[in-house]
Amino acid sequence: MNKTSFSAGALLLAGALVAGSATMSFAAAQDYEFQPVSTDVKQGQGSPVSVRLVDKRTGKPVPDAVIFTTRMDMAPEGMEMMTTPVEAASSTEPGVYAFKSDFTMAGGWRFKLAAKVQGEPDTVEGEVVLKAAP
Repeated sequence: MNKTSFSAGALLLAGALVAGSATMSFAAAQDYEFQPVSTDVKQGQGSPVSVRLVDKRTGKPVPDAVIFTTRMDMAPEGMEMMTTPVEAASSTEPGVYAFKSDFTMAGGWRFKLAAKVQGEPDTVEGEVVLKAAP
């Protein structure tokens, strides 16, 4: 085998590897989204709120994520500084994450979340808008 055929073969192999790697897809934080199970919540103390974490590439719910940050505020009503505590609750449906919160006022509420998904290096962040009514 001469140097020219070896170099050509190495170039073909390198080209195939590069082309193959360009078609591989890796998940990223933007491949996931939080969706409200229902946008309507009851005004009052301890009202249930559930969100679904979905893999946008497959449309399937993502179970076993670790939600480590939550914030509930009235940003949709122009009152971002008005917040209320959020407490984790149990959920029996895979990919659905349940919480309880005190909706002290009727109106729009923004629920911000951050989670870690198994196998993903980046944090998944999202928000859903809810409407509290008496």
